[in-house]
Amino acid sequence: MDGIYLTWMVSALALGVVLLPVFKQPWMKVTLPTFIDFVRRYWIHILIVFTIYNSKDALDQLDRLIMANTGLDMTPWIFAVEGSLAYDVQQAFKAPWLTSVLTHFYVAGYMFICYVSIFYFAFFDDRWIADRMTLSLAWVYLIAIPFYLFFNVRVTGDYIPGMETLAYDLTPEIADWFRRIDPFTNGFPSLHIGIPFAVWLCLTRFDEDRRWDRYRHLVLVYIVVTAFAIIYLGIHWFVDIIGGVLVASLAVSLAGRTSGPWWNIFDERTINSRVVTVLTNPKKAFGIVLDRIQGVIRRYREPTSKETGTIVLAIFVVLFALLTWELSHQSLPAGGVEAPQDVAAADGWMATIDNKDAGAVLLIHDLSNLDQEPYEVLNGTIDLDSPFDVQDDHLAIANETALMIFDLGDQTSTNEFEMILSKTMERPERILITSSQTSAYVVMLSNGSLSAVDFSGAQVDINLSQRPILHVQADDLELAVVYEDEPTTVHFARIGTTGSIAIKEINASASAEQDEILSGWGTEVNMSNATIVDIVFDDEFLAATVNVTATDRLVVYNRSSDAQWLASDPKYQVSDPSMNSGILAWSIRDHLNPTSPQTKYMDGEIQFLNFTENQTMLLTSDELHQFGPQVLPEHLVYFEEDENGVVTVHVHNWEPELTVYSNIIMQIGLLSAFLMAFVYAYQRQSERSFLPTNEEE
Repeated sequence: MDGIYLTWMVSALALGVVLLPVFKQPWMKVTLPTFIDFVRRYWIHILIVFTIYNSKDALDQLDRLIMANTGLDMTPWIFAVEGSLAYDVQQAFKAPWLTSVLTHFYVAGYMFICYVSIFYFAFFDDRWIADRMTLSLAWVYLIAIPFYLFFNVRVTGDYIPGMETLAYDLTPEIADWFRRIDPFTNGFPSLHIGIPFAVWLCLTRFDEDRRWDRYRHLVLVYIVVTAFAIIYLGIHWFVDIIGGVLVASLAVSLAGRTSGPWWNIFDERTINSRVVTVLTNPKKAFGIVLDRIQGVIRRYREPTSKETGTIVLAIFVVLFALLTWELSHQSLPAGGVEAPQDVAAADGWMATIDNKDAGAVLLIHDLSNLDQEPYEVLNGTIDLDSPFDVQDDHLAIANETALMIFDLGDQTSTNEFEMILSKTMERPERILITSSQTSAYVVMLSNGSLSAVDFSGAQVDINLSQRPILHVQADDLELAVVYEDEPTTVHFARIGTTGSIAIKEINASASAEQDEILSGWGTEVNMSNATIVDIVFDDEFLAATVNVTATDRLVVYNRSSDAQWLASDPKYQVSDPSMNSGILAWSIRDHLNPTSPQTKYMDGEIQFLNFTENQTMLLTSDELHQFGPQVLPEHLVYFEEDENGVVTVHVHNWEPELTVYSNIIMQIGLLSAFLMAFVYAYQRQSERSFLPTNEEE
């Protein structure tokens, strides 16, 4: 557990215990046996609270995936209403001491409210309040889930120009902790307001003799300070606060209605007696359960509006769960691939070298029809490490003796692709297809030297310095080159022109605090020996992974403004950058501390930066190793290695699509819900028509 998190949690729990005598009633006693006994008497209440608190991590992971798969973002609408109001508040009060105090208050205070608001009432055996308070907090969280998954609102510090996320950036350790637990898109409604406001409302409504007034007043002060803090720290919008208030109001109302039915079943006292019955007289216990089931069946055979309403709600819950599953599972494995070794994709086509039993074979997938079996090319005539590339409906690949070019848009009657060039030559180390509207070339890197041929096989001059080349990348007819003697400088050149233009040195340096963390992990940063290990670019941006000895960092360079910045956390290893259509993707071992490695952080995950939205998102979030992303206009292709070491190629659609069976279920479900809602409305009004009026009474 992180030191900062442990400090916050211990502080919150300790403060709760210290304040116990302040809020207790005169007749209540604080004794050690009470501490032990209250767990037995309120273990379901405690379980509900801990489930709510600890389920947030799973919900946030799900939210990250849905956000990455759908791009659902309501922030522009919120910004259109509020403008820079939150920014004005931050600027008016900004001070280092205030930032530090409110950051710790923001986290530790929330833990205090969440835990203590159940602990106090359970400890002093105020079951009336404890029952309703527990359900109030549960309902707040349940109501917020659909908003968090499908009404994504980004934090103000990540969206309003000039505004800072002061809490998230207080220290590198705190920043890293927040990045792990917060997707930064769960703005509306604010649970930091919703939870305490529900506590305050619950006490206002259900504390009939006002025995808890001291605590209720403290919670009100907490709400006021928190409302200011979440605005000042660059986390929430004013609308988020309003949403938290409304959600809390609805939650307390629902808690009042559901408290009786829920605790009639799940009261710890009756649960304990049922357990005794099951252990001592299982036959009787089975008979009771059977009678309850038969009673439910009888009710639903002749349903009233109550049962019909429950059916409608159940249908919508199932549809919501199905939609959530589909939108969080948009990446599908490419069929027909057994043991992929390398992949290249562009413009609707994906080529994969597959290590089949009979030898290496090149598989071609039509990305517009992934259900179709892949085409096999050059079965047995290529090696597992044969260089190849795909671009503009063309495939270029080389074996030990020849360079071959295929036209993927031209198939014969036997579903084979036309070979438009076979040129005898030694196999190069790297192949790139680059083209314009009028010409196309294959660029090859061999032993540090570049050469190029057109699609007829004619040699094309590349007028570059004869120095040994480390890396080369191509886009249209433009080349980006890194020389061995300038390992942190990128030179741009164009096929058909003379000379090149060198951009300034790619700077992968980070803050001293970040470098100190790496040093503490036993990996020293050495900027004097920094080396570019990979590059990608387009007309507007260049991205380079730079080895600084301790790790590989991802640097983005704006070719127009000459600005450059680190695209991901500089502590964690980045690899395999890919850029296309305004999106930069990469693989990262995020949050991996080598001095205390956790299994869930040892695998690679796919992240991507949308330059248009200026937002970085996590595409994968699991314990499987994902790597080698390739960005396409309509897809993203990447490798995934499972826990058994089996590697598959996955294809992700940028535009979300539902599978056929899900579409059918959704349609049936919506039609059923429509019919049942009609029946519910009819039953409800019919039942009301038979209720006696005041005159009849």
